[in-house]
Amino acid sequence: MRRLLLAGFWVLLGIAFPAEAHEVNLVTARVGLSPDRSVSVELGLKGSDVDRLIGTKIYDPRRDAVDPVAVEAAKPAILAYMGTHLAVTGGAKACVAGDAAILADGDGIVYRNSFACADAAGDLIYRSTVLTERDKAARQVVLIAQGRSETQALLDAGNTTVTLSTAPPSLWSTMQRYVITGIEHIFLGYDHIAFLIAVVLWARRLMPVVKIVTAFTIAHSITLSLAALDVLVIPSSIVEPAIAASIVFVAVENFFSRDVDKRWRVAFLFGLIHGFGFAGVLREIGLPPNAAAPALAAFNIGVEIGQVAIVAVVLPILRLADRPGLEHRPEPSRAPALVYALSAVIGLLGSYWLFVRVFEA
Repeated sequence: MRRLLLAGFWVLLGIAFPAEAHEVNLVTARVGLSPDRSVSVELGLKGSDVDRLIGTKIYDPRRDAVDPVAVEAAKPAILAYMGTHLAVTGGAKACVAGDAAILADGDGIVYRNSFACADAAGDLIYRSTVLTERDKAARQVVLIAQGRSETQALLDAGNTTVTLSTAPPSLWSTMQRYVITGIEHIFLGYDHIAFLIAVVLWARRLMPVVKIVTAFTIAHSITLSLAALDVLVIPSSIVEPAIAASIVFVAVENFFSRDVDKRWRVAFLFGLIHGFGFAGVLREIGLPPNAAAPALAAFNIGVEIGQVAIVAVVLPILRLADRPGLEHRPEPSRAPALVYALSAVIGLLGSYWLFVRVFEA
């Protein structure tokens, strides 16, 4: 049965086609500072987020793409929104904005503009509340380029500005930021949570769980690092269906096997796939050029903290529902009906995600 399930899983990997995508709830921006104190801004966001913000209808969820004609028609509304929620200032004076451009970009849009700040005194400040003013969970990643040096900032609803002519953030603050980002991602990654829960449903002893979590961590750390450093990149149109298929696999396997001791092998195999999923977010956020390795390690640590927290909550809850021991078997045992019910729910969720990610891509 395990061979049949694995064969089916690898067949599913060939169904989807490559595609790059903007992330929902994530704005990516590149801000360039020139010696003449002119500032170039290029900002990208998902088409569905644009519709949510402005009330336009540029995004087609069935194709996961924007309509260039609709983008052109919505250009005045988009520019008006950007003019209200994005600015570059020097001291108390606003820099003079140039002629902005709005371009269709696959499943999203790109906004481009330049700001003349020669007459603005003091440090130049980039301010943006694009998307974050509407959704408190949204983030904006800002890559700041000045000559040959590049730094990075992360904006959110409570932090909306970044000083362009300032020293790069300290290594410690960079690592803290990426640890938090890793924790946030695992807690918001419902598919990763479903996989973790499904793979430990039969576990009653600590050592098999340690082996499973360790194998999963080592595997996803390998592929996360390879993808984040652009050594090996697999398109999200393959990775995301594969992650959903891995959830279906472990959920179905719970009906045929209770051998938790050997499940670290499955966790390692699918951890390689999930690592590419983690990397999708990290590639959108980017790694600071001056601290790529520490930031990558910090993100991995954040993901691991999130995983351990999830398992630490799930296992005690499962043990509370265990059946008491009997005279001929004093040790408590896991109720099969509970595992089967939870596996069925997780399997249905995984099947739904698989359908959405494959057939509506």
